[in-house]
Amino acid sequence: MLLKGPLWRRLLAGSVLASVALPLVLLLLYRVVPVPLTPLMLIRLVEGYGIDHDWVSYDEIAPIMVRSAIAAEDGKFCSHWGFDWGAISEALDDADDGGRLRGGSTISQQTAKNVFLWPGRSWLRKGLEAGFTVAIETIWGKRRIVEVYLNSVEFGPGVYGVEAAARYHFGVGAGQLSGRQAALLAAVLPNPIRFSASKPSAYVNRYASRIEGRARAIGKGMYPPCD
Repeated sequence: MLLKGPLWRRLLAGSVLASVALPLVLLLLYRVVPVPLTPLMLIRLVEGYGIDHDWVSYDEIAPIMVRSAIAAEDGKFCSHWGFDWGAISEALDDADDGGRLRGGSTISQQTAKNVFLWPGRSWLRKGLEAGFTVAIETIWGKRRIVEVYLNSVEFGPGVYGVEAAARYHFGVGAGQLSGRQAALLAAVLPNPIRFSASKPSAYVNRYASRIEGRARAIGKGMYPPCD
């Protein structure tokens, strides 16, 4: 039976309100509460991977891991407001020339995607990602963004967050990571299914060496809280 006008409108209004309210509630909640699960974790679970995920606070993560992640993924993290416009411009130019819409994403954008959205490179997904990026930059701040990022990002098949990754790959906690170990973990972030931090290919070893150099060059004021 078809819904009559008033009821149909109330249901539609309720659906719209819920679609707006739920993300806002999660944004506020995740500002202080650990993120328990992400869409990617659920997708990987369906694909046959387990979920190895242990949350640790920012202060329990070795500072060199924070610097290594920034050196590998987003060198301008402390100076931008969520977007690296130079990288975005290059990606859009490539798309205009007929290429595939590609990355150029900052740590803030990756965090927004990891926590709230699904993998993919569609314009719709990127548009939603932009909105969440502005929100977390405004509501969370840099320190919280890095804390959530390093606790949610995929470091291997079914391995999420730096604590689980450090124990899985090196048998230590996130706070005991050496500079080389941190660089190896950061080096696999572009493709943690293909690459391994504990069994690095020649490419991963070379890339990790470059990350080590960049991480050493990052001073105290160049990583969160970005003073």
